[in-house]
Order: sequence, then C-alpha cells, then structure tokens
Amino acid sequence: MTITDEDCLAETLAFNEQFAAAAAGRPVREGPPDAALLASLRRNRLGGDTPPELLPQGQDRVIEGGVKVRVFVPDQVDGVYLHFHGGGWAFGSADGQDARLWLLAERTRLAVVSVAYRLAPEHPFPAGPDDCEAAARWLVRHAADEFGSDRLLIGGESAGAHLAVLTLLRLRDRHGITGAFRAANLLFGPYDLSMTPSQRSFGSRRLLSDTDSLRRTYELFTPGMGAEQRRAPEVSPLFADLAGLPPARMVVGAEDPLLDDSLFLAARWQAAGAPVRLGVVAGAMHGFTLFPLTVTERELRREQDFLSTTGR
Repeated sequence: MTITDEDCLAETLAFNEQFAAAAAGRPVREGPPDAALLASLRRNRLGGDTPPELLPQGQDRVIEGGVKVRVFVPDQVDGVYLHFHGGGWAFGSADGQDARLWLLAERTRLAVVSVAYRLAPEHPFPAGPDDCEAAARWLVRHAADEFGSDRLLIGGESAGAHLAVLTLLRLRDRHGITGAFRAANLLFGPYDLSMTPSQRSFGSRRLLSDTDSLRRTYELFTPGMGAEQRRAPEVSPLFADLAGLPPARMVVGAEDPLLDDSLFLAARWQAAGAPVRLGVVAGAMHGFTLFPLTVTERELRREQDFLSTTGR
C-alpha cells in the first residue's frame, strides 16, 4: 500500500469541509425514493436540468443481447478498456462523462467501451451485472475485429469497480475465461455489501457517501436481501475465490467509508496470486475524482499511465 498526495492534504481536507458544510444544508432522505424523486435525483447527479455535454467522438451502440454501450475510438488503438460507471447501481450513465472518457481514450490509445447497464431499483440485482457480463463476453469474441486489438483491460469507479470484479469472476466461473482481460483498474469500489468495518463506523459525515447512504443504496440494488445473503460471493466479491484474476490497480481515499473494501480486497487479491498496486489518497473522500482538485489531476494521470502500459 502507498499513501499518496500527502503534500496536497491541506487542500483536500479543506475541500472536504466545504463539501460537508454544503451537504449539511440539504435534507436527509429517509426510505426508498419514489419514481418522481428518483428521476429528480438522477437529473441532479447529471448536473441538474442541464444534460451533460455529449461529444461527437462518443458513439452509442447496441451490442449482442441488447446491451447499450457508448464507444470512444482514438485514431490509433493499442487496446480496449471496458468501463463501468459509478452511481450506486441506481445513478450515473455511460454518457455522463464524455470529456473524461475521450481524454482517456486519446492519452492511452485505448478504445473505451462504457456500458449503459440497467439501473436499480427498476432493474435490481442481477440485471446490471448481467449486462456487464454480456458486454465483456462480446469484447472477448469481437474486440480484434471491431477495434483491431485483443489487448483488453477492465475497470470502473465505485459501483463500477464492483461490477468490474463481478464480471471477471463471472467470466471465469460461468465461461472458463481467464486471462482475456490483462488488468483491472478499480477506483473506490464497494466489495462487501454486508458492510466492512469502515462502512459501518463512518457515521453521518456527509462526504458524498456515508453509512446510511451506502445502506440505502444496497437496499435499492439488492432488495429483500439481508446481510448474510449480501455476503454471497456473487454479490460481494470480497468473499469470492479470487484465483486467476489479472493484475490490478486499486485506489481509494483515506476519508472514504469504503476504505476497508479496497484494503481487504487488495490483500486477498494478492494472496490469490496476482500483483496489486494499491494507492490510498491522503484525506480524499469517496468519489474525489469527480471534483476539481490537485489529487484528481494526479489520479487521472496515474490511471492513464497504468492503462497505457499494463498488459502489453
């Protein structure tokens, strides 16, 4: 494990304080959202009534199985990155971060395929993982023909990181596919939906995610499941057999309720035989890469370097 960006700690903690102060003025939501509230929350996650900027470089496609993806193809392609967006399995979209994904494609020379997986609560577990699995199998079969490269990488942020790990496990366990994806890029993911100690102890500090918001998210994604059911390996990959998975890069903020998830998964991943590059960003909260911080710029550069060079 490497503690990174300690020289930026003052800036990062000051931003956390500003964020928490602004969040304190908003009402705390109790119980599951109805349809109108859910639609409003999704609009706000995308910047209110103004839709995110869509770049002409992004191409919407429907692949086998009816799964929707958004594709970014640079002039030169040295590989393909299968990307899963964050948003607690209930928010976010494949077209919600065009500028970031296009920059990633240009700088890494990777075709980026971002999956528009079905969202909870309308489509609870296992719908989202099913879509991600289908997209991965499609790439394994068709990446060379579609993009001119069979160098595949996989990853995502938050819920997207969870989906990336589930996808690797499903490929191995359901289809006998290992080694097709040469590396995993996993940012601040939840890997134990029964809640790790850091999730349970984080409390009500409103730094994008907290103990209660995580619990509500799990209830939306896995309705009717108790803690024991959520410990099943097909739901919480922290409890899975991790043998045969590729090298991984894991990143989490030191002030993220999901801190233990990355620490524990990294230890188990490495014990199963694959190298792990684990970085803990000093003072950073959950989802810190969404915000204009020095640590964000550094993290995006580190991510680009990893994806550019790994698995060649």
